[in-house]
Amino acid sequence: MARKVSLDMTRNVGIMAHIDAGKTTTTERILFYTGVERKIGEVHEGQATMDWMEQEQERGITITSAATTCFWKGHRINIIDTPGHVDFTVEVERSLRVLDGAVAVFSAVDGVQPQSETVWRQADKYKVPRLAFFNKMDRIGANFDMCVSDIKEKLGSNPVPIQIPIGAEDQFEGIVDLIEMKELVWPIDSDQGQHYDTKDIRAELQEKAEEARQYMLESIVETDDALMEKFFGGEEITKEEIIKGLRKATIDNTIVPVVCGTAFKNKCIQPLLDAIVNYMPAPTDVAMVEGRDPKNPDILIDREMSDEAPFASLAFKVMTDPFVGRLTFFRVYSGIVEKGATVLNSTKGKKERMGRILQMHANKREEIDQVYCGDIAAAVGLKDTTTGDTLCAEDAPIVLEQMEFPEPVISVAVEPKTKNDQEKMGIALSKLAEEDPTFRVRTDEETGQTIISGMGELHLEIIVDRMKREFKVDSNVGKPQVAYRETITQSCDQEVKYAKQSGGRGQYGHVKIILEPNPGKEFEFVNKITGGVIPREYIPAVEKGCREALESGVIAGYPLVDVKVTLYDGSFHEVDSSEMAFKIAGSMAVKQAAAKAKPVILEPVFKVEVTTPEEYMGDIIGDLNSRRGMVSGMIDRNGAKIITAKVPLSEMFGYATDLRSKSQGRATYSWEFSEYLQVPASIQKQIQEERGK
Repeated sequence: MARKVSLDMTRNVGIMAHIDAGKTTTTERILFYTGVERKIGEVHEGQATMDWMEQEQERGITITSAATTCFWKGHRINIIDTPGHVDFTVEVERSLRVLDGAVAVFSAVDGVQPQSETVWRQADKYKVPRLAFFNKMDRIGANFDMCVSDIKEKLGSNPVPIQIPIGAEDQFEGIVDLIEMKELVWPIDSDQGQHYDTKDIRAELQEKAEEARQYMLESIVETDDALMEKFFGGEEITKEEIIKGLRKATIDNTIVPVVCGTAFKNKCIQPLLDAIVNYMPAPTDVAMVEGRDPKNPDILIDREMSDEAPFASLAFKVMTDPFVGRLTFFRVYSGIVEKGATVLNSTKGKKERMGRILQMHANKREEIDQVYCGDIAAAVGLKDTTTGDTLCAEDAPIVLEQMEFPEPVISVAVEPKTKNDQEKMGIALSKLAEEDPTFRVRTDEETGQTIISGMGELHLEIIVDRMKREFKVDSNVGKPQVAYRETITQSCDQEVKYAKQSGGRGQYGHVKIILEPNPGKEFEFVNKITGGVIPREYIPAVEKGCREALESGVIAGYPLVDVKVTLYDGSFHEVDSSEMAFKIAGSMAVKQAAAKAKPVILEPVFKVEVTTPEEYMGDIIGDLNSRRGMVSGMIDRNGAKIITAKVPLSEMFGYATDLRSKSQGRATYSWEFSEYLQVPASIQKQIQEERGK
């Protein structure tokens, strides 16, 4: 089967935003206008195609990133709709890793909100080119100019409008296209927005449109010397040159083109599709994909993005499908793969057989025979592949850059309701953990309870809900527990000689280490042994012992983080030394040093943004202060007050209910993880007492 659409006509884009900015509705409209959907799905009616899990349709939010394919003006667009809720950050992270571009959807009423910032930073990390879509232009309080300055100030980016709105709120009619210098107006009876009129710009908007076009042109020519010469020489810049210059600047991440509309009212989606096709990169715009040699990770390998190159792909999502079983979503970076092919999982060093290959459309699927470079598909039947693994040709091994996922911040104990549920619960939890790298399952050694950990209360609530719906497991859930950490505040030099003699061969391991604070680095091990005072084969055992010691800290048994261990001296015994002895010595040295290095407990702190009518502001600030919150700012927006604060997670349980009662249901809040900070001494004492330490 030959390739239907050439690689340079392919676009892999994500739709990303703050919760409720209208991402899923925007995606539904895109599917409708590109002819995939016969009927428009509405989120508030629980019918949206991209929100295909029952919980998503009930809650009206997107939890998993659904992938779908559509076509527009000869281009193939692979779209991933990502969740905007802070608890599902992992879905955004893994989607961005495999996309070439992203459409950031903002509410024209609210501008840049906390989760918009989080998502934007994630896109910065993977250098994903972006296009901004200001949605909800028909809503009361919609403000296009405010949104543009918000992107500049809060996100530090360079937004350049390529359209301006005609009217706002209930007077919103359409847009002025600044490249064509024409009005696009959607009549009231425009058959679900499928038809619009192209008109000359009305007199009262002419001056504003010319100013906006001038700003757009200046922004584009600043990124291109040849265009700048032409522009300042007074020559006319053609439409083709504008599109080409804007495309290059977008792909280079120097400009963020801005478009606007209202997805719910079916206005301006076609120009958004044009912008995706015109300005978002094709896989060919990223000439090479970089990876490493699995046998020698220091060797970098460049792989050309083409169908002719050897096959290489990244598995970015694993999920259990009720009909076909385990589905592994993957993005092909080079080469072609056919169904039934045997490929190498170079991350794990195992062979996998590509059973059936499916092209996904949210929860519908179509079987295909092969997947080409630049495409996204799902494979059935991969046994050992998990999120972040590389799948490649056996004769051309390569390991692509893996994804990094945040550590969970909240835990709860779950117990099966009946003996029958007990066996099923283990299977259900392990399947759910396979799908989601930020969800962890462990057994508490002291109590024997099953502890599940995740990114927030909603995350864990949905996991428990899925156990019940998909695996028919009933469970009781305990009170949420915060994922505290421990660290040290001083350096400590420590010597440990572990020697055991009890007839026969003994045990001997002798190490000298320096344990020191290492903020933001988790754990670093430095080997400074010279002259073979400890043989090379024992060094990994010392490191392993150190790592094991960090799993439970010295104050309250929480993981010890942000430390550096330098192994600088020691000795060994020809007969009695062993890997085990050096592992124990390393572990003891870290434990003893940590106890002396002024250890402290760290707690997860969240950035909280509360939007409230002014009359409740005093009560809300008082409440945030009582939760050990640090209020960092207050601004006015559309007649409401917006309060920003940093609040420890342990103080945020039940906040939604309290906020509702304090504001008679009129205040709302959103939050995102900020950082780990040291707890006050009184709280540390309390935590120690609760842990019985």
